[in-house]
Amino acid sequence: MMIVYDLTCAAGHVFEGWFRDSAAFARQSASRRVHCPECGGVEVTRGPQAPNIASGVSRDKAVKAAEARGEMRAVLKALRRTVEDNAQYVGPDFAEEARKIHHGEVGSRPIYGEATADEAKALDEEGIAVTQIPWIEREDA
Repeated sequence: MMIVYDLTCAAGHVFEGWFRDSAAFARQSASRRVHCPECGGVEVTRGPQAPNIASGVSRDKAVKAAEARGEMRAVLKALRRTVEDNAQYVGPDFAEEARKIHHGEVGSRPIYGEATADEAKALDEEGIAVTQIPWIEREDA
Protein backbone atom coordinates (compact mmCIF):
# COMPACT_ATOMS: atom_id res chain seq x y z
CA MET A 1 0.00 0.00 0.00
CA MET A 2 1.26 3.49 -0.90
CA ILE A 3 0.36 6.99 0.27
CA VAL A 4 0.00 9.70 -2.38
CA TYR A 5 1.12 13.15 -1.23
CA ASP A 6 0.64 16.46 -2.97
CA LEU A 7 4.10 18.04 -2.98
CA THR A 8 5.26 21.57 -3.76
CA CYS A 9 8.79 22.65 -4.63
CA ALA A 10 10.35 25.99 -3.67
CA ALA A 11 9.53 27.31 -7.18
CA GLY A 12 5.84 26.58 -6.59
CA HIS A 13 5.43 23.54 -8.86
CA VAL A 14 2.84 21.09 -7.51
CA PHE A 15 3.21 17.36 -8.15
CA GLU A 16 2.37 13.98 -6.64
CA GLY A 17 4.70 11.72 -4.73
CA TRP A 18 4.03 8.11 -3.74
CA PHE A 19 5.53 6.88 -0.46
CA ARG A 20 5.22 3.82 1.73
CA ASP A 21 4.39 6.03 4.73
CA SER A 22 5.00 9.52 6.13
CA ALA A 23 8.33 8.41 7.60
CA ALA A 24 9.53 7.35 4.13
CA PHE A 25 8.69 10.81 2.79
CA ALA A 26 10.49 12.45 5.72
CA ARG A 27 13.64 10.32 5.20
CA GLN A 28 13.76 10.85 1.44
CA SER A 29 13.04 14.56 1.71
CA ALA A 30 15.69 15.06 4.40
CA SER A 31 18.29 13.27 2.26
CA ARG A 32 17.27 15.44 -0.75
CA ARG A 33 16.09 12.46 -2.80
CA VAL A 34 12.67 13.95 -3.62
CA HIS A 35 12.98 16.02 -6.82
CA CYS A 36 10.48 18.29 -8.56
CA PRO A 37 9.75 16.83 -12.03
CA GLU A 38 9.49 20.35 -13.51
CA CYS A 39 12.64 22.06 -12.26
CA GLY A 40 14.57 19.35 -10.43
CA GLY A 41 14.42 21.29 -7.16
CA VAL A 42 14.93 19.33 -3.95
CA GLU A 43 13.38 21.83 -1.53
CA VAL A 44 10.03 20.02 -1.39
CA THR A 45 7.19 20.33 1.12
CA ARG A 46 4.17 18.14 1.63
CA GLY A 47 0.75 19.76 1.21
CA PRO A 48 -2.30 19.21 3.36
CA GLN A 49 -3.79 15.75 2.98
CA ALA A 50 -7.42 14.92 2.44
CA PRO A 51 -8.86 11.64 3.64
CA ASN A 52 -8.78 8.85 1.08
CA ILE A 53 -12.41 8.40 0.06
CA ALA A 54 -13.33 5.77 -2.51
CA SER A 55 -13.86 7.56 -5.81
CA GLY A 56 -14.79 4.66 -8.03
CA VAL A 57 -11.36 4.92 -9.74
CA SER A 58 -9.37 1.79 -9.16
CA ARG A 59 -5.78 1.92 -7.96
CA ASP A 60 -4.79 0.19 -11.22
CA LYS A 61 -6.32 3.03 -13.23
CA ALA A 62 -4.53 5.61 -11.09
CA VAL A 63 -1.22 3.79 -11.56
CA LYS A 64 -1.80 3.51 -15.32
CA ALA A 65 -2.58 7.23 -15.50
CA ALA A 66 0.65 8.03 -13.62
CA GLU A 67 2.59 5.76 -15.97
CA ALA A 68 1.00 7.46 -18.98
CA ARG A 69 2.06 10.88 -17.62
CA GLY A 70 5.60 9.57 -17.22
CA GLU A 71 5.60 8.17 -20.76
CA MET A 72 4.30 11.47 -22.16
CA ARG A 73 7.01 13.36 -20.29
CA ALA A 74 9.64 11.05 -21.82
CA VAL A 75 8.21 11.64 -25.31
CA LEU A 76 8.27 15.42 -24.81
CA LYS A 77 11.86 15.26 -23.55
CA ALA A 78 12.86 13.26 -26.65
CA LEU A 79 11.04 15.74 -28.88
CA ARG A 80 12.94 18.63 -27.33
CA ARG A 81 16.27 16.82 -27.86
CA THR A 82 15.38 16.12 -31.50
CA VAL A 83 14.44 19.74 -32.18
CA GLU A 84 17.55 21.09 -30.45
CA ASP A 85 19.80 18.63 -32.31
CA ASN A 86 18.31 19.28 -35.75
CA ALA A 87 17.18 22.91 -35.85
CA GLN A 88 18.72 26.33 -35.31
CA TYR A 89 17.54 28.35 -32.32
CA VAL A 90 16.56 31.86 -33.44
CA GLY A 91 15.02 33.03 -30.17
CA PRO A 92 12.47 35.84 -30.26
CA ASP A 93 13.29 36.50 -33.95
CA PHE A 94 11.38 33.36 -34.95
CA ALA A 95 8.56 35.09 -36.89
CA GLU A 96 10.96 37.35 -38.80
CA GLU A 97 13.30 34.47 -39.62
CA ALA A 98 10.40 32.21 -40.70
CA ARG A 99 9.23 34.93 -43.13
CA LYS A 100 12.75 35.31 -44.57
CA ILE A 101 12.95 31.56 -45.18
CA HIS A 102 9.44 31.46 -46.66
CA HIS A 103 10.18 34.33 -49.08
CA GLY A 104 13.58 32.90 -50.09
CA GLU A 105 15.56 35.78 -48.58
CA VAL A 106 17.74 33.29 -46.68
CA GLY A 107 18.47 29.62 -47.14
CA SER A 108 15.91 27.08 -46.05
CA ARG A 109 16.68 25.39 -42.75
CA PRO A 110 14.78 24.09 -39.73
CA ILE A 111 14.45 26.71 -36.99
CA TYR A 112 12.84 27.04 -33.58
CA GLY A 113 12.35 29.93 -31.19
CA GLU A 114 9.67 32.04 -29.55
CA ALA A 115 6.66 33.72 -31.10
CA THR A 116 3.64 35.36 -29.57
CA ALA A 117 0.18 33.97 -30.30
CA ASP A 118 -0.44 36.98 -32.58
CA GLU A 119 2.82 36.35 -34.47
CA ALA A 120 1.98 32.67 -34.94
CA LYS A 121 -1.51 33.56 -36.17
CA ALA A 122 -0.08 36.10 -38.66
CA LEU A 123 2.41 33.52 -39.96
CA ASP A 124 -0.42 31.01 -40.44
CA GLU A 125 -2.52 33.62 -42.28
CA GLU A 126 0.46 34.26 -44.57
CA GLY A 127 0.62 30.55 -45.41
CA ILE A 128 3.76 29.92 -43.37
CA ALA A 129 3.39 26.60 -41.56
CA VAL A 130 4.39 26.75 -37.91
CA THR A 131 3.43 24.73 -34.88
CA GLN A 132 3.63 25.21 -31.16
CA ILE A 133 5.48 22.50 -29.28
CA PRO A 134 4.81 21.81 -25.59
CA TRP A 135 8.33 22.64 -24.41
CA ILE A 136 9.34 20.65 -21.38
CA GLU A 137 12.15 22.05 -19.24
CA ARG A 138 15.41 20.16 -19.06
CA GLU A 139 16.07 18.39 -15.78
CA ASP A 140 19.75 19.34 -15.93
CA ALA A 141 18.99 23.08 -16.09
